[in-house]
This record gives sequence, C-alpha cells and structure tokens, in this order.
Amino acid sequence: MKTKILILFSCVMFSLTSCSDILDRPQLNEWDDETFWTSETNLRYYANGFYERYFVGYNRENSSAYAAQLGYLFNDDIVSDGYQAYFEQIVPNSRGNNTDAVSTTGTANLPWLANYSGPDWNFSWLRKANVMLDRIETKMSGILSEEAKNHWTGIGRFFRALDYAGLVSVFGDVPYYEHEIKSNDYAELYKPRTPRNEVMDKIYDDFVFALNNVRTKSREGAAYVNQDVVAAFASRWALFEGTWQKYHNNDSERAKKFLNLAINAANSLIGKYSMSDFRSLFGSDDLASNPEVIFYRHYDGSRAKHSVASSCNMTEGRYYNANLALIKSFICNDGSDWQTSADPANKIFTLDSLITRRDPRFEATFYKKPTIRSSSSCLYATKFISREGLRYLDEGTSLSAEYAGANNKNDYPVMRYAEVLLNWIEAKAELATLGGIAVTQDDIDISINKIRSRPLDADAVANGVKPTAKMDLTNLPSSPDRGDVPQLIWEIRRERRMEFYGEHSRLLDLKRWKKLEYMDDTKYPDILRGTWIDASQIDGLLIKSKEKVLAVTDMDGKLIVYDGTNGNAIKGFYSPTNIRGRLPFLDVFGTNPYLSPVGRLQRRDYQNKGYELAQTEGWSNDL
Repeated sequence: MKTKILILFSCVMFSLTSCSDILDRPQLNEWDDETFWTSETNLRYYANGFYERYFVGYNRENSSAYAAQLGYLFNDDIVSDGYQAYFEQIVPNSRGNNTDAVSTTGTANLPWLANYSGPDWNFSWLRKANVMLDRIETKMSGILSEEAKNHWTGIGRFFRALDYAGLVSVFGDVPYYEHEIKSNDYAELYKPRTPRNEVMDKIYDDFVFALNNVRTKSREGAAYVNQDVVAAFASRWALFEGTWQKYHNNDSERAKKFLNLAINAANSLIGKYSMSDFRSLFGSDDLASNPEVIFYRHYDGSRAKHSVASSCNMTEGRYYNANLALIKSFICNDGSDWQTSADPANKIFTLDSLITRRDPRFEATFYKKPTIRSSSSCLYATKFISREGLRYLDEGTSLSAEYAGANNKNDYPVMRYAEVLLNWIEAKAELATLGGIAVTQDDIDISINKIRSRPLDADAVANGVKPTAKMDLTNLPSSPDRGDVPQLIWEIRRERRMEFYGEHSRLLDLKRWKKLEYMDDTKYPDILRGTWIDASQIDGLLIKSKEKVLAVTDMDGKLIVYDGTNGNAIKGFYSPTNIRGRLPFLDVFGTNPYLSPVGRLQRRDYQNKGYELAQTEGWSNDL
C-alpha cells in the first residue's frame, strides 16, 4: 500500500525535452503536440518524468550528488580530512580585487557542495510543469472528467511548487512563471526577479490546490504521487518558509500562515502510519510493507541500482564523517542531556557506552567500533546498508558483491512518517511562540514519543540498545548549548538532528533557523573532532607523518599529540593535525551564506538581451 517511485521513467520525458539559450527549457519536438494530449495515460507518462528530479533517493549507479549521505556532506554534523569545505565567497582575481569571481566552495572539484540543498538557476522543469498545466486546459477539454482534470492539475501544481520551493530556498527572489513562455517572448524570458513573498504565496496556493484535488491512495495506485505524498511535502516546505519568515524577516503574520499550512497538511496523515525499526528503513530491499514509509524509491538490482550502501560497507574508506558535535547532540536514553545528567556514566564517550546509553538511533546509524577507515573522525556511518550487509565482519567472511561498487539495491524512504511528525510538532511549537496554542503533553506523545517508541530490531537488542525514555514537557533537559533557543524547540531540533543524519535536512534546517553560526568551527571546535578513541587499540592508527599527525583532545579540551613514543597516552576525541577549519563565512562583505548568488553568465545573458538580472540579496552587484 505504500507509494513508490517507478523504476523506469517513460521515454516520453526525454522525447518531450530539449534545451534553449536562457531557461534551458524542454521542447515538444518529437511527439506531436497536437496529438499527444489525448488520454490520462499520456498525462501519466509525462508526469513520470518529474519523479527522478524531485525524489532522488540514493540516485543511480555511481551518481551520488543530491543523494542520501554522499550528497549531504556540508553541515555542522560533518568533518573531513584537510580543510573543511567552504561556503560560496568572493575570491580575489589575478589583479588583486575581490569582485571578479565567485568560488562555490573553495574546492574546484566539488562545485555542487554549497548548493546541494537546492537547484541551480534553471527553470526548465518549471516550464515542463507549466506546459502540462497549459495543455490540460487547452487540449484536453472533453477528454478528462472534472475529477481527472483536477487531479492532474494538482499533480502539475505540486511539482511546480516543489521546484519553486527549492529555488526560493537557494536564491530567495526568483522570476515567477505560471504559464508556458514562448521562445521569442523576451520580456517574459528575461523578466526581473519576483519578490520572495509573492513566489511563496503562489507555492502556498499550489500546495493547497494539490491537497484538495490530488487523488487518494486508493484511487491512483501505489506507484504514483497521491494526497499523502503531497501533504508530507507540503508540511516540509511550509515549515521551511514559516520559520524563515520568523527568524529572517521577523514577519509573524506570514510565519503563522505557513506554519498553519504545515500543521494542517501533517494533520491529514497523523494516525494513518506507524513506526518501523530505524535500520530497516534504509537497508530494506523492499519498503512496500514498511508501516512508516509514505513514499519510497525502489531499486530492483538490475535496471536500477545505486552505490550509497557501498559507502557504508566498512571496506570503503570515508573522508567525510560524523563529528563530535553530532555525537554530543544525541540524547541519553534516560531522557537527559549528557552535560546536565546526574549519572556519571552518561559522560563516558567510548562507543561501547554510547551504543548502550544513547538514543537507539546512534547504534542504528554508526558502526560499533572506532575505525581508521573513517579517516577524519574514526566514526563510520552504516545507516544506509542493511544489517545483513555487515555480517561478514563478525563471520570472518568476505563482503558480498551486492554491497560493493554500484551493485546496491536497498530501497530509499523518500518520505516517512517520522518527518511528518517532527514537522508537525515543530510547527506547533513555533506557532505557540507567536501567540498560538501551547504545545501539550498529548502533542508530544503523538509525535516525539511515538518516534522514541519505535521498535528495536534484534541486532540492536543484542548490542544492548535500550529505548529512550519518553519526553516529559514538565522535565525537559536544559542544554547549556542552546543559547537563545527555548527548551522545547531545542529538543525538537535535537530530535531532527538524530533522526535525519545523512539525509536532506540539516543544512536547510540551519538556514531556516538562521543558525549557520553552528558551522563556525572556531566558535564550535567539536566540529573538527571525532569520536573517543584509545589509539593503542586501533590497528594502523599510530602513524606519524608530515601530512597527518595523530592527536586527541581530552575531556578538558587539552590537545595531546602523538610523538612516536606516547601511544598509551593517546586516549580522547580523535583530532588529527591535518584537519583544518573553513574560511570565515559570516559577516563577510559582499557575501550572504544563507542565499546563493546567480552566476555572471546568467547576468550577462540578460544584459546581452537588453535586460537586467539583479544579484541575490546580500551579494556584491559587481559580480
């Protein structure tokens, strides 16, 4: 009964697309535009082309950009060898000024990194959605029933909303198009940016229409977007905009509008799904019967495979890994914060202790022993591989070919119930700070405590994992790290951080909360540290070279460097000396880390046609 993404997409997607000079928009060039729009079947073929664009999952083969884990490596959860990836910045040119070029990350071979959470300045998919919507109106009269017309219009508007939500999250103001634009209509093709609020109001209307008109699961079938999928994604993007309006624009009324949409969209799903054990969400070869999964991408192992599980197989070396800041964010399974806990055992950071005394999601996300294969932190993520894929380690056998290279076939949960519950409770908590109804214990039980009560699989139990105590509104932890964030909202954010490691969420969350400061490794040095190690117990770790000298940081913050003779003293948080912080990115003149600039080529293209494309807010107009 679960919704899944089609393994193969109709060739119609490709036969209906080509490129143009500015918007890189698809053209109807092989199918006859006069004869194609004749049935719901053709509409479905056309709509199938959107799926791989918006529901990336683990991506395909060796492609991992925008995919789970491999595509989400730029946030305060991650430490890498060498210098940390940069935010986009103005960089000096050969003449010594700093207004001539923009470096996306400061690392030429990772041009997508800082923008992975959203699209490039590309409107081709919006045109594709608008073509669909226009043709439904102009060419399918008498072909579609009123119900079918409303459904497919809702599908088109849903995809348009998703694309615009991504564009707005990256660029802020963007040109808004709601109809097909002809190739010779330069005034429209080169129109100026539409203010963010106007675009978001259009997105709001598209989501509401889709919520009211897209078919339910029983009407459309398991392989297609339905009302539940629309509601889940509406809750995600409405929460994004509601919190953005609150924290960036100080606009309470607009914040309320979108927070209420997030709540109402999620309300339609509450009680319809239940919780799965955490690990099977990501390692299963078939999520069709998983009670938590709302929408998933299926991989059959022949026509559709991926390579993300291979990055979790404990054979592949990993240079980007979870850091100490993330480790410390995991709540103790007695419900306390490690810093304020009265139990001394909660202040022990060996992996043996963390597995048995932290929330079960820790054990389900990371391997149980420190390893040098995780070269930047000694903590190796195994979240996106099945338990069976790692059996070879305990059995002394070899890694199965299924878990190597691009042979992986475990499904990906594109949207799951836990996210809807966390979107819902966060929206309610944020709305309460704006004069809305206070969050109740019943609200917490429906959401966070439902997640904390998810079942444990047999391996977790065998490893000594215990469920986390339920959240009690009258006895919330008071983390000294929360700063100006209210206790309840801090704890909700903690739940998201534990739940979504390696998935889509973290950088987008930091941006909408206006908390990119958490990525400042000077202010938060735990970003550059790894898990607790006893170096003498890890084969191959006691290596001293010019490039990388082993060091650890003890509980008091003292750095202990390996000098070739003091191996027994190397006990602490892994802190190799080759790890370096990122360039300053906050309060840097002419740059705005919360939004991305448009490229010089796009602006020159406008200029060559006699129009002007304004630079993104906060960025130098000289770019």
